[in-house]
Amino acid sequence: MKQFLLVFLGGGFGSVLRFMIGKLLNSPKDGIPYGTFAANIIGSLLIGIILGIAAKNNSLTSNQTLFLATGFCGGFTTFSTFAYENHVFLKSGDFTSFAIYTVASFAIGFLAVFFGMYLVK
Repeated sequence: MKQFLLVFLGGGFGSVLRFMIGKLLNSPKDGIPYGTFAANIIGSLLIGIILGIAAKNNSLTSNQTLFLATGFCGGFTTFSTFAYENHVFLKSGDFTSFAIYTVASFAIGFLAVFFGMYLVK
């Protein structure tokens, strides 16, 4: 039961922070989802750092890792919003934004995870 609570609390904090970043950075005028992009890249970097630290010396407990990686990063990042925003790009015929957003999100997201793990080596 404690593990469920840790994931619940971490996810809540992550979701609220993602909501705030979206409100601050997403552009209703031009429709570019900068907030979602930023949250997903920052979350990728953070999970790389968190899991890198956890693996390095067992310096995080399993509960801390569960709260931070599964809970916080899981709530902070959002694949479903990313997928919906891409749907909007495709539906409006904006294939260039779709391609740039998709490729940049995956490429930079993967690089951020690897960089986060590299930072804690």
